[in-house]
Amino acid sequence: MEIGKLSNEKLQKIILNKIEAKRDEVILKPTIGEDCGALDFGEEYCVISTDPITGTENKIGVLAVNVALNDIAASGAVPIGIMVTMLIPPNATESDIDNIMDQLSKTASQANIDIIGGHTEITDAVNRFVICVTAVGKTMNNNIVKTSGAKPGDDLVLTKYAGLEGTSIIAYDNEQQLISQFGLDIVKQAQDLIKEISVIKEGMICAEFGVNAMHDVTEGGVLGAIWEMCHASNIGAQINKECIPILKETKLICDYYDIDPLKLISSGSMLISTKNGNELVKKIKQEGINAAIIGTVTENKTIYLKTDCESIIVSQPKTDELYKVNK
Repeated sequence: MEIGKLSNEKLQKIILNKIEAKRDEVILKPTIGEDCGALDFGEEYCVISTDPITGTENKIGVLAVNVALNDIAASGAVPIGIMVTMLIPPNATESDIDNIMDQLSKTASQANIDIIGGHTEITDAVNRFVICVTAVGKTMNNNIVKTSGAKPGDDLVLTKYAGLEGTSIIAYDNEQQLISQFGLDIVKQAQDLIKEISVIKEGMICAEFGVNAMHDVTEGGVLGAIWEMCHASNIGAQINKECIPILKETKLICDYYDIDPLKLISSGSMLISTKNGNELVKKIKQEGINAAIIGTVTENKTIYLKTDCESIIVSQPKTDELYKVNK
């Protein structure tokens, strides 16, 4: 099987079709495109999400915390805490574990959340560190923003830049090769993008603004996130490729490895569906975060990516471009 997330077709057939939510407290059930579950505890909704980090070992603690918290933020909820499972290969040292734990603790503190438990194990089932983080949050005013809430006529807004996380990972994993090609400054700028992978701030802005749907951009990149939102919402979209913001260092690295930045893992970017994209972009930019309207939602269930010369139909995401570099 291909490395990466299970395809959506197989996910539905093998996994989701076998899950039946029976309890009334479960108000957000597993489905393609929805990254969180939600429970009704009466006065508040509890939002939960879980994610592993498997594509890299560099800055794995930073990535693990942010990726899990981003799912919570994309639901419009306030993150509260995380539980961490750390699977450690037998050849790891105490120093390796200490370094990752420092990353986890520092990143949690910066996000104002607690590490509330977890599990730590040395096992020969892995040949490098695997960290899985389960994040817990609570909603404001019992309101959950779903991936499936996009409506025809909405503007599609993207925050920050396409390919942020993937650019940083590639720059860390292939540091010397890229320095020889582009110089230290470009590689350092690319690595520093890891500092931009939280979407908590824009998630809270959007929750207060009142948007129809949010989805943080992870595996499959911007186009994968668009497909997942459209599939979950049973709608389509018209996307203007030229409006999708991409940084210079991302373009250089993606061109060098012949990969598509729009299909590259991109934690740090949030995809948002809203009735008033111009006003939302203005509010997000006032907080120092880049944002742009990249397209519109349509009743037609097909997703078109418009370029200067043609319109390309966007299909469901396959293996992330990251794995083409690090395979």
